[in-house]
Amino acid sequence: METVTTFPKVEEFERARIRLDSLHLPYRVILPKPAYHLVGAPALVMEQEVRAVLCAKDSNEFVYSGWVDYMASQIQVPDITPPGYVEDVFGYASIMVLAPCIADSAKIRLIAHISGDMAEVFPYLNSDMPQVCYNRNVSIVTFMDGHRMVVLYPRRIAVAKADDIIDGWRTLEMIRCLINDIWTRRSSIEPSYQMRKKPPALEIYKRLPGTNCKACGEKSCMLFALQLWQGQKVPSLCKPVFEGNFVHLKDALLEICAGLGVLESASEANRI
Repeated sequence: METVTTFPKVEEFERARIRLDSLHLPYRVILPKPAYHLVGAPALVMEQEVRAVLCAKDSNEFVYSGWVDYMASQIQVPDITPPGYVEDVFGYASIMVLAPCIADSAKIRLIAHISGDMAEVFPYLNSDMPQVCYNRNVSIVTFMDGHRMVVLYPRRIAVAKADDIIDGWRTLEMIRCLINDIWTRRSSIEPSYQMRKKPPALEIYKRLPGTNCKACGEKSCMLFALQLWQGQKVPSLCKPVFEGNFVHLKDALLEICAGLGVLESASEANRI
């Protein structure tokens, strides 16, 4: 089975490649250049056995974003130069987390930090795109990009259900262009601070354990998801996620609940 990883910075990729070459280990490189080089560093594909050697305990020469099973992409990196912006509020993106998606094991999840700050763009984005969910209290925007769920924070982005690493880069580049385009046109857009649309309740359910343990006070996880969606419960009532054997679901659950505005406090959103 082949696995793939990427890196927060190109320098970390270069360090990993140097180690692979020094050990004469086989690998393949997926480049984000030219179209996606502002939102991602190169990725490495290798067999699990090679990964084990590369990531041996005595190796701390580089920092990687995480590992997922490699899936051949259905799309290619376009052979185009990414557009530039006179007043670039996005900057560049660094993928800090790469992991299997909680909501769909056949997809991937990523978290990227950006060098810019999108907070001031959100009210204009909310007005220009009626399908987004804007929570002004914690400055978070949530929307669906096809089957992918995207959560925007002022300085980071979470993408769930991306198809593969190239699709993840494509999504980040789409967001970079969207944010800068809206900011460029802001003089012609009336900002909106209203929350008009919520992610589907089913997306919340996919991030619950599915054990129907009733610890939250509801008869099933689906009923609890509906209560969360309606703002009548808070996520920390799910004891298996916050105190039990499903703590790996916590970040993904908090992520989507932040977009709904049902977190107990703004500080809860910062824990994601």
